[in-house]
Amino acid sequence: MRITWIGHATFLIENARGEKLLMDPAAPEVGYKSCSVPVNLVTESHQHYDHNYTEGLLGCYNVISEPGHYEYGGFKILGIPSYHDDVKGAKRGNNIIFVVECDNYRLCHLGDLGHELEDSVRDLIGTIDVLMIPVGGNFTIDGKTAAKEAQALAPHVVLPMHYKTSRLSFPLSGVEDFLIYMKQGEKLESSYIDIEGILTGFTVKILKPL
Repeated sequence: MRITWIGHATFLIENARGEKLLMDPAAPEVGYKSCSVPVNLVTESHQHYDHNYTEGLLGCYNVISEPGHYEYGGFKILGIPSYHDDVKGAKRGNNIIFVVECDNYRLCHLGDLGHELEDSVRDLIGTIDVLMIPVGGNFTIDGKTAAKEAQALAPHVVLPMHYKTSRLSFPLSGVEDFLIYMKQGEKLESSYIDIEGILTGFTVKILKPL
């Protein structure tokens, strides 16, 4: 399985069957490239332009934008309700956490999570191999809270997202605070990571935007 970070909260997941899942596609004005390959499935954690931009996407695809259980091809998906802020959505509305099962791995994309997770939600998420977590604060949890959640969920691979880069068009904090609290982090010279074999340990990988 290959996971490509297009930028912001947008990830492209390609499974062993060649099926492609696009998560939280961002509009071009956010500052990153758009997905340029045909996709089979799209998930949207919430209806903001930096997470739900499907204009111009290629392929015959289905869109998942509500909580629930879904299955498309080689992807099994669970959408878990959460909030975009720490006042039960009163400021910024709802958010969906997506847990994806494919190729015998379990992935979790936290979307624009704005609060610490309740134990009941962590139980629903369950055991995770790869965690995609926002770390930039302002509109989501910040680096300190993100580190706490990453450690609580204890995946094998953590991919930080939704933080300030030179290409982002609006103010967020960088990835540095998150790495300080995590006390580790490997910056890769690649936009993608291949997940294969038996995963062990607990690592943070910082990808380059596509």
